[in-house]
Amino acid sequence: MPVEVVTAKAREGKFTKNAARRVRVAGKIPAVLYGSGHDPVAVEVDPRQISRILFSETGHNTIFDVEVTGLPTAKAMIVDWQREPIKDELIHIDLKRIALDRVLRIKVRVKLLGTPIGVKTAGGILDQVMREVEIECLPANIPSHIDADISNLELFAALRVSDLPHSDKIKYLNAEDATVAHVVSIREEVVVAPDAVAAEAAVATGEPEVAKKGKTDAEPAAGAAKAGAGGKKADAGAAKKPEAKK
Repeated sequence: MPVEVVTAKAREGKFTKNAARRVRVAGKIPAVLYGSGHDPVAVEVDPRQISRILFSETGHNTIFDVEVTGLPTAKAMIVDWQREPIKDELIHIDLKRIALDRVLRIKVRVKLLGTPIGVKTAGGILDQVMREVEIECLPANIPSHIDADISNLELFAALRVSDLPHSDKIKYLNAEDATVAHVVSIREEVVVAPDAVAAEAAVATGEPEVAKKGKTDAEPAAGAAKAGAGGKKADAGAAKKPEAKK
């Protein structure tokens, strides 16, 4: 593949807020180029070139040439970037010089291939726990992604870092027994009937549901009984009237 070339314009000193704003208004992105034993340099870059790199197959792991006015061409990578949250536009870039003879520590995407047998025949679902793994390798050996065949993964089985393709060109920094993906079962939702909910509430309070209902039903009866007794007393009082004096 042809090497991507990013042209940059050097600036004196660091970017202030006002200077960075003026650069963005002019259609460029403020950036800093550092690393490999050189002093940091504030530069301006074209956002279209940076976006083309970030959306490529290798993404931020792409190694490209940076041509800065007045400085030798350098190999570099994008190690950090910031976006404006509302418009989603690039507003700052960190570029790091790369020495081709020195090992790098980077994160690489894991690409799962195939459909697990546990999904096909047992009704499970695939859960990818790790979407990236951390590796060490020389810049020339950086993979765009790591392929992992999961077609033989059964229900409740897991794909671990130790199962990923290994070679003498890359070294995995994650634990070998770390889970990359696994097939899990679908838990059925249990619908609880209203009576069961009431029974559970009764058990939680320590009072039977029947006793509650009985107590509630008894209160009107007791009230009626009192009312009846009061009525009898009233009738008795009405019946016993004092005799009129002759």
